[in-house]
Amino acid sequence: MEKHTLFELHEHIRRVLALNLPAPVWVSCEIAQANEARGHCFLSLVQKDGASDQVIAQAEGVIWQSSLRKLRRKLGRTLDGLLQDGIEALLLVQVDFHERYGFKLVVEDIDPAYTLGQLELRRRQILERLENEQLIGRNRRHALPIALQRIAIISSETAAGLQDFLQQLQENAYGYRFDCQLFAAAMQGGQTEEEVIQQLRKIERRRAHFDCAAIIRGGGAKLDLAAFDNYELCKAIAESTLPVLTGIGHDVDEVLLDKVAHTALKTPTAVADFIVHRNMEFEGRLQQLGQQLRLLANHKTREAALWLERQEQAIQHFPRQLLNRQRETINRMAAELPRLARQRLRLEKNRLEQFEQLNQLLSPEATLKRGFSITLKEGKAVRSVQELKDGERITTRLEDGEVDSVVGDP
Repeated sequence: MEKHTLFELHEHIRRVLALNLPAPVWVSCEIAQANEARGHCFLSLVQKDGASDQVIAQAEGVIWQSSLRKLRRKLGRTLDGLLQDGIEALLLVQVDFHERYGFKLVVEDIDPAYTLGQLELRRRQILERLENEQLIGRNRRHALPIALQRIAIISSETAAGLQDFLQQLQENAYGYRFDCQLFAAAMQGGQTEEEVIQQLRKIERRRAHFDCAAIIRGGGAKLDLAAFDNYELCKAIAESTLPVLTGIGHDVDEVLLDKVAHTALKTPTAVADFIVHRNMEFEGRLQQLGQQLRLLANHKTREAALWLERQEQAIQHFPRQLLNRQRETINRMAAELPRLARQRLRLEKNRLEQFEQLNQLLSPEATLKRGFSITLKEGKAVRSVQELKDGERITTRLEDGEVDSVVGDP
């Protein structure tokens, strides 16, 4: 049985690789992790299955210090955006295999156009997904308060854009005061998604304490803003119950985060200006309402004064009018009183005459003249025979005299 030592096997692999891959080759991959140490940049490179997102290939890479300096001179700040976790990259690599240190890809060059193309393709796919799930415009359904004072800020503590934002708010020309609370999160790199979503959840739990949330970041290259084209982050913004303002420092390009935010502005300073201007409009409306209220109050006061004046005039005129009416009544009564008195006297005279005639008609004398008589006992008229007893003296009064008699006489 033939056998080989580990060194012999590795030496054979190194020769095979050196023979078959003598020159650098372009390799497309995803940078899973990038770390700088001692002037070098160490990379963990992977390839994922498009359907399952599972890692199907993995290798370690390195950009030596000399190559890193050349790339910085060539690409400038774009290089920092390319060397971010999760970035799709096209790398020119020299395949290196060492008997002791194993397999390594030594990076000599990077094609930024490939990364930008992959980012744009990925961005379009995410945008289509956001549209299909109706997440765009969802956060705009939440009403933005007419005055903004309590602001939850998501930004990096050291971000220049944050300082510009705070300074613009604090030094506003109208003397407005704001309660701003910072929820610190990475604004670049692979941690941006996780940290921003985490802070959004914290804000959501305390939503009653804030009028809105603002995501603030200063300017940067296009690759620096790639973290804000993340689907999960966009979904978290869209589903926030607080209105979210974005001020991500870019002049031309619009990140997907702007698509799902309630209000997207170009820079952190623009967000501050928007908030101040909104409060200024609110104050202006209050002043306008105050002016309208003063005008209405003055109008009502004038109306009330006129009413009081009319009432005063009426009060002054009413007694005279009442006296005149009473005087007229008295005059009418004075004119009518003699006539009424005469009429009443005639009426009473007629009644007296009627009573007198009736009295005469019903008097005893008139009764006697009609042939009647009156029987008296002891000066009182006898009404019934039961009142008389034998032997009692009675008097019978006739028209022309009286006759005395005794009861029971034959």
